[in-house]
Amino acid sequence: MSSLTRAAGAAASLFGLALAAPAAAADDSQLWTNATAVVKLSDRWRLSEDLTFRFSDKRNGLYEIESNTLVGYRLSKVVTVWAGYTHDPQYSGGDFTIMERRAREQVSFDNFAPVGPGKLSGRLRLEQRWREGLDGTGWRVRPYLKYTLPIKKGARTGFVFSTEPFLNLNTTPFQRTDGLDRVRSLVAFTTPLNKKIAIEVGYLNQHTFVRHGPDADDHVASLSLSLSL
Repeated sequence: MSSLTRAAGAAASLFGLALAAPAAAADDSQLWTNATAVVKLSDRWRLSEDLTFRFSDKRNGLYEIESNTLVGYRLSKVVTVWAGYTHDPQYSGGDFTIMERRAREQVSFDNFAPVGPGKLSGRLRLEQRWREGLDGTGWRVRPYLKYTLPIKKGARTGFVFSTEPFLNLNTTPFQRTDGLDRVRSLVAFTTPLNKKIAIEVGYLNQHTFVRHGPDADDHVASLSLSLSL
């Protein structure tokens, strides 16, 4: 059996587990689909476009379409600085409810440290959030850490483990608590479809901290496509 066949079988099994986990969840079952394209403009400059559709059982279907456009400048093989804009309409049962817009700045660290057979990558993201019809600017920071474990040395097929806490720096009418707000944790399987496109499928848990009440968990089947040009 070829490594690609084994990879496809493992991806299918993991996707089945991701879909099965929400069914038994006491909180919310969700599906997130994502497509990301990164274009190399020059040796230093990059353009990134990222589009995510989020669906929820409790919110009766589509509840968010997040579009991120970023321009990056590569300082080294490891470090890239980015800045851009997020367009984030909100929905309920597929019907538009409110518009959120964000400014986003971040520093990414690609494969900055080997750990066993895999490598660590990271990102530090700062966001300013605005919602139409509501006053104030919501500031938050999102540190992110990812461990990529290839199935063999030099392979692009492997497993991904990541964690991302959300830390609110202030409060507004729509960002009602400061401090640690939520944590996203992902386990996924990734494999290339060709030289430029890769697919990632897995399970994501979004744990939200609720003050003066029980915390909430979103159990998410996650499917992502990435394109590098």
